[in-house]
Amino acid sequence: MINLSRTGTRMPVQAPEVRTDNFQEVAEGFTEEMAVREALRCLQCREHPCMTEGCPVSNHIPEFIKKITEGEYEEAYQILLQTTVLPAVCGRVCPKYLQCEGNCVRGGKGRPVAIGALERFVADLHRKRVQAGEIEEIPGSVAAVSSASEEQAAAGSKKVAVIGSGPAGLACAKDLASAGYAVTIFDREQVPGGVLAYGIPSFRLPDEVLAFEIDSLKAAGVTFEGGKELGKDISIDSLMKEQGFSAVFLGNGTGRPMGLGIPGSDLEGVCSAADFLDRLNAAGGDEAALKQVLPGEGTVLIIGGGNVAMDACRSAVRCPGVEKVAVVYRRSVKEMPADPAEVAEATEEGIEFIYLTAPLEVLGEGGRVTGLKCQKMELSDPDESGRRKPIPVEGSEFVIPASVVVEAIGSRSENDGLDGVELSQDKGLVVVDPETLSTSRAGVYAGGDTVTGPKTVIAAMGAGRKAAGEIDKYLRG
Repeated sequence: MINLSRTGTRMPVQAPEVRTDNFQEVAEGFTEEMAVREALRCLQCREHPCMTEGCPVSNHIPEFIKKITEGEYEEAYQILLQTTVLPAVCGRVCPKYLQCEGNCVRGGKGRPVAIGALERFVADLHRKRVQAGEIEEIPGSVAAVSSASEEQAAAGSKKVAVIGSGPAGLACAKDLASAGYAVTIFDREQVPGGVLAYGIPSFRLPDEVLAFEIDSLKAAGVTFEGGKELGKDISIDSLMKEQGFSAVFLGNGTGRPMGLGIPGSDLEGVCSAADFLDRLNAAGGDEAALKQVLPGEGTVLIIGGGNVAMDACRSAVRCPGVEKVAVVYRRSVKEMPADPAEVAEATEEGIEFIYLTAPLEVLGEGGRVTGLKCQKMELSDPDESGRRKPIPVEGSEFVIPASVVVEAIGSRSENDGLDGVELSQDKGLVVVDPETLSTSRAGVYAGGDTVTGPKTVIAAMGAGRKAAGEIDKYLRG
């Protein structure tokens, strides 16, 4: 007899041989029976480290799980909305193994409680009930200004601009709107969501899930203005001096891809993972458009070992004309920063991993990619931080034939138009007071990737919520 208290309930997924032929969501979600059974595994422990140590936005995890065991699914959803603006998104894409589930007491002697799957369950159920007309309330709506207190009404006379519609900007906007401020989110793209909309493939995060949660902010009075690029269409000066915004939150992320900087990087057939995923999401399910998202067919090499590399390789294997996909990473699997679950699913999908290998040169003929010259690496002893540095192995050069090379080695901040805001000299990130997230310019705050460099969705949301609280204090004097 299986001891469910130790093994937990596994979410059903599409079989590998099926899912590589489509872009539908891989994980199929819990049924009600599965959700209740898994929720009953929660120990409701007194310290709840899943919440206090594992969750950057301090979701009331034991409380919402308890409601699931009682069959009170809508109440569970409303509990989540007290601290998060994107429960259906976070339930899917957060690195739970490092955060809530990584701190679950149950995980000490078996599988941790599947907190992310339970969060997804109640959020998806809420969405389906709204779409079926069972619930009239707009999903995930926050407090409307019209029903605010006198203090909130006073706040409503002040305008706050949020730059960037990614996780940090959305979370900040939600809390400020709840406090009664008139909030406008500016983004260079027309479709809001930032990296959620343009950087995560639909088999991990379906478009309708993100759109549904963003709609709740629109219903609460948050205004979205797309096609407004910082440093080109708007600036901090124009927002504060000309358009009358009393405060600005910078949540514009790190949207500038980093390149390999090796010979041959300019050949046709080389692209960044960000550009590839952007084109992929724009193509949707159109087969003709999907054939254009990669600059070539045949063998695709992905350079990098993070979650973006996993999204890129798993997307590439689903594209028409691709015969083989391999990931090239200069360290070993132990040092790989990607979510182990993503690596496992990529392996199931037939993607090859070439470890301890560094690219030296992109090879080509007639201006097009034909291969990647590489060198084998070995790892040094751990340094003071515990990290092992890759060291080239002399005389170990070899060539991997390829027609496409996708660079997934990180991104940098795009911080043009930041009048009077200090940036770090090494990475161009926004410098803030760590306690208040205030910048060097009065009334301007920042959080998320534009401050820390690329991190997780939930970490950016935590920064957005913290900044909202500090902006509220600032505007109330």
